Amino acid sequence: MKRRTRVSSSERSSARRSRPTRIVSLRASVEEKKQTSRDLLSEVGNLYRPIKQPVTLRLDADVIAWFKKQGRGYQTRINRALRKLMLKDRGAL
Repeated sequence: MKRRTRVSSSERSSARRSRPTRIVSLRASVEEKKQTSRDLLSEVGNLYRPIKQPVTLRLDADVIAWFKKQGRGYQTRINRALRKLMLKDRGAL
């Protein structure tokens, strides 16, 4: 059997005083890990590119004219508008 060593009262009190310091340092390390994971997620989100699928879609002429009137990239803007509607319907927004 191992023999337990006694802890003096002064050692106990110093351990109690250092608890808040340990808690603060633990909280700081947890916050740092959270920030690191947020940075990683945002970086991954910037790298994510969904697969594009060519499709024939019949849209009203005035809708296409409105998107084209805004300049180049009208297909991208249509895709973003549809994605926004999709996410809203899913409850993600």
